[in-house]
Amino acid sequence: MARSEKRVKKPFLTAEWRWLAMLNYEVPPEILKPWIPRGVELDPWQGKTLVSLVGFRFLNTRVMGLAIPGHRDFDEVNLRFYVRRKMADGWRRGVVFIRELVPKPMIAAVARIVYEEPYMAVRMHHKIEPQSGVPSLVEYGWTFRGEPCHLRVNTQGDLRALRDGEKAEFITEHYWGYTKRSNGLTSEYEVAHPRWRVMETCGSSFSAPVKELYGIEFQEILAAEPVSTLLAEGSEVTVYQGGHLP
Repeated sequence: MARSEKRVKKPFLTAEWRWLAMLNYEVPPEILKPWIPRGVELDPWQGKTLVSLVGFRFLNTRVMGLAIPGHRDFDEVNLRFYVRRKMADGWRRGVVFIRELVPKPMIAAVARIVYEEPYMAVRMHHKIEPQSGVPSLVEYGWTFRGEPCHLRVNTQGDLRALRDGEKAEFITEHYWGYTKRSNGLTSEYEVAHPRWRVMETCGSSFSAPVKELYGIEFQEILAAEPVSTLLAEGSEVTVYQGGHLP
């Protein structure tokens, strides 16, 4: 058994992730090659490679069981893609982040320096209407170099369970994170949560300087209409301490 598989699972972070607005785009696989960590491969959905813009509320956050004052509740917006790792008992399905935005400079600095995660601190805000019950609008906004940016979804209907084999299940059912480290290694960590309920959307909007935030290779991709959008209710989550791939 490889060393990374012997580790005892210890919770590193606990929190709630709530009202995850997800805009999903098809991307040529070759664009993602520079970001793919060693030991994993792209995980396509029905032969198509996807990237997702995801905005959500990060609530009741505790690191190693400790609540850090002023850093419990905040927003995050990230751009991610989907990978998988072959194991003896099947596939581990995970995500790789291209950019993660948070409003807390300390969180961004620690994530970049210690874990080499692509975090950036920006001013952020959110709008959820109505504020109680099932939302009809969820928006995450931020300011980058003086320019207002946003990710927004409008919803219709009610929350429903995921259907086996649907795109929403594929998007939300990736329970591992992988990070390409500067020393050539790959970090792996597990994110545990129950299956989320989701809502259908009836409109979405995204505005940001893509070239400066994500790279010129994503400019045309993120300017197109998303191939799908959804809102996930979210839940409590546990992030377990990671290791390195052998």
